[in-house]
Amino acid sequence: MLEIQSLRTGYGPIEVVHGIDMTVREGECVALIGANGAGKSSTLKTICGLLPARSGQIRFDEQDITNRKGHAIVKAGITMCPEGRQVFPGMTVMQNLRLGAYARKGADLDQMLDMFPILRERAGQAAGTLSGGEQEMLAIARALMSQPRLCIFDEPSLGLAPKIVAEVAETIARIKATGMTILLVEQNSLMALRLADRAYLFEAGEIVLEGTGAELQTHPEVVKAYLGH
Repeated sequence: MLEIQSLRTGYGPIEVVHGIDMTVREGECVALIGANGAGKSSTLKTICGLLPARSGQIRFDEQDITNRKGHAIVKAGITMCPEGRQVFPGMTVMQNLRLGAYARKGADLDQMLDMFPILRERAGQAAGTLSGGEQEMLAIARALMSQPRLCIFDEPSLGLAPKIVAEVAETIARIKATGMTILLVEQNSLMALRLADRAYLFEAGEIVLEGTGAELQTHPEVVKAYLGH
């Protein structure tokens, strides 16, 4: 479904992703793990048209989407739940959700409210007054409102309490169970590998290891550097 070939990207004079190759097949959950600054989130931003590719190619459903604008990427069927949630704090929960559907006709608002009952309870409340976990659920639901074929999650557990992290992981697992294709960047490597069918380990802008989620959970290098045991 998603194919990345020889992708290079960066900021100003600094290149942060150095010619990576990766794939995401339909129905898979693929995780990108690695230290802060390894190039994971920059890769996601480049896929979504938020950061220009310097070279290489990004293909989605066999169409070249390299350096398309963000709104065109959404219309192609890719959405991202961004790092830090980035809800619109002064707007209500309902308004945030409706904004997620701007590129699609017939988005099922009731389906999202059924999936996230807390959002139904908070529908008229300003998004900025929600707890961190509630904001994450809103950000996820907002991303799903465009009825994507590929949903990208960038650090969904960032800044959340352990109990809420477990709820976020359960939510992503439920979304995966519907058949949604998922690309996940997550600093909590164990959570990411448990959710992932396959995973890539990033170091200094390069992919240094790939395999199934189960394989990487037991790989000595991953265990020592990222799993803490």
